[in-house]
Amino acid sequence: MNMINSGDTAWVLVSSALVLLMTPALAFFYGGMVRKKNVLSILMQCCIILGLISVQWVLFGYSLSFAPGKGFWGGFGWAGLNGVGLEPYADYAGTIPHQAFMVFQMMFAIITPALIIGAFAERMKFSAFLLFTLLWATLVYDPLCHWVWGLGGWLRNMGALDFAGGTVVHINAGIAALATALAIGKRKNIDKGTPTPHNMPFVVLGTGLLWFGWFGFNAGSALAANGLAVNAFVVTNTAAAAAGLSWAIIEWIRNGKPTIFGFCSGAVAGLVAITPAAGFVNVVSAVIIGLLVSVLCFIAVSIIKPMLGYDDSLDAFGVHCIGGIWGALATGLFASKAVNPAGADGLFYGNPAQFKIQLIAVLITLAYSFVMTFVIYKAVDLLLGMRVKEEDEMMGLDLTQHHERAYTVLE
Repeated sequence: MNMINSGDTAWVLVSSALVLLMTPALAFFYGGMVRKKNVLSILMQCCIILGLISVQWVLFGYSLSFAPGKGFWGGFGWAGLNGVGLEPYADYAGTIPHQAFMVFQMMFAIITPALIIGAFAERMKFSAFLLFTLLWATLVYDPLCHWVWGLGGWLRNMGALDFAGGTVVHINAGIAALATALAIGKRKNIDKGTPTPHNMPFVVLGTGLLWFGWFGFNAGSALAANGLAVNAFVVTNTAAAAAGLSWAIIEWIRNGKPTIFGFCSGAVAGLVAITPAAGFVNVVSAVIIGLLVSVLCFIAVSIIKPMLGYDDSLDAFGVHCIGGIWGALATGLFASKAVNPAGADGLFYGNPAQFKIQLIAVLITLAYSFVMTFVIYKAVDLLLGMRVKEEDEMMGLDLTQHHERAYTVLE
């Protein structure tokens, strides 16, 4: 029987707390980008997910995602954490308690549906949002999580590499964001001009907290306090830094001035792109991944989105899906067994088959998540109605959905 390592356990628990922080961080990041009449609705949506998915996860979400099985998902054998105790579970993490692994994975399950909020910000009914989120987590996140990371998962068995959530989290949430944005339609009067972020300091605060929490996201995925965690930590910071610089330079060249919003957007894109690769690539590859992801995401949000006319309010698709796709494919290019002997070599290290496997995993994630998200959206729309009334949208969701104001001016 495997023995519990106190250092590994401590690192995974700290990493779990870091990843938990990322959801409130996302609330500030997204909240600063919307108009002030909708900032509390963003904070509420992100915070309620902390409660909703935490309960879903311990009741049945963890079982569906990680219980051993070769089917659509893992089944209900671990429902209510039955059999998920304080002893190690060698097939996932042999040196930490099984519940430590469970709670670490819970934080990923929480933030993934929160990312989708950026696509439908300022126009979704709160009751419909709750039901949509619960169904999406159960029918989209949990199966994909099982396919990629679970024992018996068919993408895992095929050899797909996803160290910390490129397909499971970012591509999955990003393409779901596009499906939701297309289904719910544009914000009222958006054609007259895109609203400017109402609170840039919130955006910067959210970015900093996301960057901070992302070390738990990626380095924690080593599931041990070891050299692999150190590599993931270093390449995570490097890719984010390179991508932030890259986006700022692109703006400087294209618009004549760099912006803090651009740097923040680039840094988040870099964090997204390095996520699937963090435990498989070296630092030079991380620089390349970071530099190029800003180019791809900048094109997506500044050129393609206006050209096609969809209203992905806060660029959840343009940053998370596009950045996640590049990160997953880049893993197939730059992965090296010299970094992680348990992984695989990529195309540039003599194994072109790995790039093909990564491409297949990306395409499957895109197709499944888009179709299922659209179906769930339509079902909830039929049952509850997804979009708020026009007058409620014009007044703002803070007042109409929650009867609160973010800012009160005292006379």
